[in-house]
Amino acid sequence: MANTNRPLSPHLQVYDMLQITALMSILHRITGVFLGLGMLLVIWWLVALASGPEYYTYVLGVAGSWIGRLVLFGFTAALFYHLCNGIRHLFWDAGRGFEIPAVYRSGWTVVIASLVLTVLAWVAAYAYGG
Repeated sequence: MANTNRPLSPHLQVYDMLQITALMSILHRITGVFLGLGMLLVIWWLVALASGPEYYTYVLGVAGSWIGRLVLFGFTAALFYHLCNGIRHLFWDAGRGFEIPAVYRSGWTVVIASLVLTVLAWVAAYAYGG
C-alpha cells in the first residue's frame, strides 16, 4: 500500500527556502496579470486621444504625476520581466537549459536583463522628451 501522507509533488511547504524557479514562475504569473490590467490604462489613453485635446491633456497630467509615473515604471518593469522570462521559456520549450546550473544562470540573466531594459527604456524616454 502506498504512503498517502507524502505530497504527490513538491509544493511550497516542502522547501525551507523558496527556490528561484518557483519564485520566477510566480512572478511570471503576477506580471502577466499586471500587464493585463495595464492594458486598461493603454485603452484609457487611446480613448483620451480620440476624445479631444482637453481630456487627453488631463490623462497626460495623471500619467505625468508621481503616482502615474510609478505605475508606468511598474508596467514597464513587468513588461520586460515577462518578455525576458517568456524567451527563457521558449528555450525550455525547445528542450534546452534544463540543467541546474543553466536554470540558475538563465534565471539571473532574466532578472538582470529585465532591470537593465527597464532602466534603458526610462533613460531613453527622458532623453527624448519624456
